[in-house]
Amino acid sequence: MMKGIITVLGKDQVGIIAKVCTYLAEDKINILDISQTIVNGYFNMMMIVDLTGCSDRVSEVIDQLANLGKEIGVDIRLQREDIFDNMHRI
Repeated sequence: MMKGIITVLGKDQVGIIAKVCTYLAEDKINILDISQTIVNGYFNMMMIVDLTGCSDRVSEVIDQLANLGKEIGVDIRLQREDIFDNMHRI
């Protein structure tokens, strides 16, 4: 299984989760775990996703999520889990 870590940050507004989850479902990306908080009006979400059934290449998904983030006014980033883990290893 190829896993990815998605982070979403920005000012809170209606529909952020719906738009991100709709994109993921359309690209056959399964959400394995999700954590979401709002602190003082700022939205923060982290998802662990399964990229195995994804219909696009990971690099395309990264670009498409970044573009979706621009459209809705938040920052959306995707990293493969192995890269994320290596970046945060002490």
